Amino acid sequence: MSGHSKWSSIKHQKGAADAKRAGVFTKLTNAIAVAARGGSDPSMNFQLRLAIDRARAANMPKSNIDRAIARATGTGAGAITDATYEVYGPGGAAILVEVATDNKNRAIAEVKSVLNKMGGKLASSGSVQYLFEKKGLVVVSQGEKQSDEIEMDIIDSGADDYEVSENQYLVYVAPTQLESVKKNLEEKGYAIVDAKLSWEPKQSVSLDSETSEKVVKLLSALDELDDVTGVASNIS
Repeated sequence: MSGHSKWSSIKHQKGAADAKRAGVFTKLTNAIAVAARGGSDPSMNFQLRLAIDRARAANMPKSNIDRAIARATGTGAGAITDATYEVYGPGGAAILVEVATDNKNRAIAEVKSVLNKMGGKLASSGSVQYLFEKKGLVVVSQGEKQSDEIEMDIIDSGADDYEVSENQYLVYVAPTQLESVKKNLEEKGYAIVDAKLSWEPKQSVSLDSETSEKVVKLLSALDELDDVTGVASNIS
């Protein structure tokens, strides 16, 4: 088990509370629309299945899901586009902010507003993203199983790495193995809390406690924006 970013643990611990926020449906709707651009049939589009699973976990009505899929073929006003913004936070922390939105001008304005208030700034293209790599992430609940058994099951599933966060295991896999590892763990009886592609830092950096707290507050504020679908940082 290797160390991952502090934020990777915090953002999953707050997932249940986030699911109760009114804005979560906007995030999920936009994420479904982006995923559906790869095909509107969930049986043929694994990323769309993952996005739908997350929407169902938040109790999104089927009608909302269907409308989100239909928006994937939209053009002009109301069409959903995605983007990734590179950011420096307090102490030089590296941050990636993923958005899916029907209004890019609004999305970037809201991101800039948070950065200005909380000590962050946009970075030039390519100056931050190289510090991260795309990984598949499966979050499983520990349930009643013992840690030794869970760790062996994770290794046998084909995962690359894992870390423990409260009563959950964050299982990291190659993006191409996400579907198979998720299936393997489900077949072993694990409850899948979440499964998605996620930016993870290649190496984490340590900051003093005061600066680290400022970064976490910035990350949380960015994550709460309706158009933001993912936030990653390299703080340890």
